[in-house]
Amino acid sequence: MDQPNSRVALITGAGRGIGAETARMLAERGVAVALCARKITEIANVAADIETAGGRAIALPCDVSDYGQVAGFVEATHTAFGRIDIVINNAGILAPESPLIETDPGAWSRNVAINLTGAYYMARATIAHLCASDDGVLINVTSGAAHRALANWSAYCSAKAGLAMLTQCLHVEHGSDFRAYGFAPGTVWTKMQEDIRARGISEIAKLPETSLHSPARPAHVIAWLTSAEANDLAGQELKVQDDELRRRAGVPAELEKGGR
Repeated sequence: MDQPNSRVALITGAGRGIGAETARMLAERGVAVALCARKITEIANVAADIETAGGRAIALPCDVSDYGQVAGFVEATHTAFGRIDIVINNAGILAPESPLIETDPGAWSRNVAINLTGAYYMARATIAHLCASDDGVLINVTSGAAHRALANWSAYCSAKAGLAMLTQCLHVEHGSDFRAYGFAPGTVWTKMQEDIRARGISEIAKLPETSLHSPARPAHVIAWLTSAEANDLAGQELKVQDDELRRRAGVPAELEKGGR
C-alpha cells in the first residue's frame, strides 16, 4: 500500500470506464492523480469525486495526439505535485470501423495518432520523470486486437499492435530505469463497447453479455501493476484473462462475474 500522497500518477482517457476506475483505485491507495481527456467535464467530475473522498487530483483537458498539449499536461502535473511516478496510457478510440478499402484516410490516421502516437508522446514527455522516480511505472493499455486481425478494425488493430511493440522498446531502452508493461483489459462494459454492440458490424458485437466485465476488473489489475509486487512482470504484454495474474492482483470475486 502506498503511503498517502507518496506517488503521482498521470492517467489519459480518465473521464470514464477503465481510466476513471483506475484513477479512483490509485487515489484510494494514496496516489495523487492527474487526469486528462479531450473534454474537461467528465475528468473534472472524477477529480471532484476523488477529492471529496480525501484524495488529491487535478483534471486538465489534453488531446494526446498533440505533443504540445501533452508536454503542457506533463508540466502542469509536475508543477502541481512535484513529481511523476506512474504513467497510464489509456486514451483510445475505435473509429473508423469499416473495411479498409472504405476507410477515410484522415480517420485512419487519427486513430493511430491517438492510440499509438499519443502513447509515444506521453512516454517521450515523461521518461525523464520516470527515470528520476525511485519506482517509476508506465502501463500501456493495449488490446487482444494487437495480436489478432479483426475485419473492419484495421486502424485499431494496427495501432494497438504498435503500442504493444512500444512497450517492448521502452523496456529494452529503460528497463533498468523504470518498469513498463502492456496490459490488455479484455471486453469491458464501456462506452466504446456499447457503441460496438449498437452498430453490430463486428464479431465483438456478437459476444454474449456474460463475457463483458466491469471496468473495475482491469482497473484493479492496473493499480496492482503499479506496486512493487509486480516487478517480475516488467516488460511483458499481460492480459486480464490470465487467471494467475488476476489471483496475484487480488481481483475480488464479485468482479469475476461477467454481464451487467
